[in-house]
Amino acid sequence: MAARSLDGLVMAPVEDQAPGQVGTRTRFTYHEQDGVIRASYAGGDVVRGELVGTRAGDVLDFRYVQLKTDGETASGHCVSEVVELPDGRIRLLETWEWESRPGKGTSVVEQVTS
Repeated sequence: MAARSLDGLVMAPVEDQAPGQVGTRTRFTYHEQDGVIRASYAGGDVVRGELVGTRAGDVLDFRYVQLKTDGETASGHCVSEVVELPDGRIRLLETWEWESRPGKGTSVVEQVTS
């Protein structure tokens, strides 16, 4: 059974990535409707970011683009698995790769409740 909708959820990384990238101070606000997902994000070294893509069951597939505080822009592709935690919050297990520069990795973001 698919996890519940991401619409309106605020998510944050559970740990910092490499310097100058998304980190624990970054907040993602998700929207979902009819299999389409999007999110705006900002915080830490990210001035503004946007992601857009699709959801099929518990798998998100999206592209993202962001502007950092140093003026650099970057874009990439991410596939995430949606997991519902025992406390009812949502976790995303992400596998991402930059398309505008070298680099790839994995990360975890979780629903923020406060």
